[in-house]
Amino acid sequence: MPRPSKRKQKALELLSRLEHLYPDATCSLDYETPVQLLVATVLSAQCTDERVNLVTPALFAQFPDASALAGAEREEIEALVRSTGFYRNKAKHIQQACHRIVTDFGGDVPQQMEQLLTLPGVARKTANVVLAHAFGINAGVTVDTHVKRLSNRLGLTKHQDPVKIERDLMALLPQPDWENWSIRLIYHGRAVCMARKPSCDRCTLADLCPSAGKATVATKTSKKAVNK
Repeated sequence: MPRPSKRKQKALELLSRLEHLYPDATCSLDYETPVQLLVATVLSAQCTDERVNLVTPALFAQFPDASALAGAEREEIEALVRSTGFYRNKAKHIQQACHRIVTDFGGDVPQQMEQLLTLPGVARKTANVVLAHAFGINAGVTVDTHVKRLSNRLGLTKHQDPVKIERDLMALLPQPDWENWSIRLIYHGRAVCMARKPSCDRCTLADLCPSAGKATVATKTSKKAVNK
């Protein structure tokens, strides 16, 4: 058996450390059914999970399933999801996706990536979340803004395109851990490796990170330049 590449060895060590750091990490979105998870994930685009979780109880109380959402007045959905941002597009995609679920899939969220990607508003990120957490299927690696940022900082990819990042990560990580990687990296991105001011001094991944310390140095340098 060929020896794993250095990048793959590093990815496996990072995965092990993340599992130790966040043993109870799970999907932060509240849901009871696959369609509710799909809707919540669509709403989470450019919005925090906390905000989505404040919105969905009233939404799902009024429209609990795909049939109810498909038959709702669009304005009612818009009013309920308004605070998540881009609410008109989100309401449109939710209603169109649910209509497709009802007419093409008998009211049940499909369990194949190819079928999920036919739903309006559903790209690989949403499909991966739904497959992993609603059905226990690791079809790919969920790439959100945290996974994109940290995977680049850790030197596991050089791409900015989420599909290319996902491809790189799938080649480095065991398939059963694809979603575990994403969830734990999201936790780490929120708690330690923030976008503007990462806490490299308290990061237990720093010795494996080629970007450790560089973001804060760059910030200090830019401030000095402004002061001059």
